Amino acid sequence: MPIAMEPERFDELVDQALDGIPDELAALVRNVVVLVEEEPPEGEPDDLLGLYDGVALTERQWMPGVDLPDRIFIFRGPLLDMCADEAELVEEVRITVVHEVAHHFGIDDERLHELGYA
Repeated sequence: MPIAMEPERFDELVDQALDGIPDELAALVRNVVVLVEEEPPEGEPDDLLGLYDGVALTERQWMPGVDLPDRIFIFRGPLLDMCADEAELVEEVRITVVHEVAHHFGIDDERLHELGYA
């Protein structure tokens, strides 16, 4: 059975997950915004937990001008639906945040599965 949680509390869990990223890695994350959305966008699976929208650092080429930030979306509804209690939700939010930040660094889903972040 899915759990209920106020949006503000969910945002706190996302912030905690971001704070848990080691400083050495966090310092390398630039021009990225993390957004919490209720549900995945149309055309995406209903159970999608997160989404990285941007160009991985490993694929970037510097070009003059202003770059829009990459975006990491965390989807509240599917995460609440899959978790039975807050402890499980805390862990799933952490895994999802790390998973999406890893995409920013160019780490693919296969490697994330091997590392336990999928």
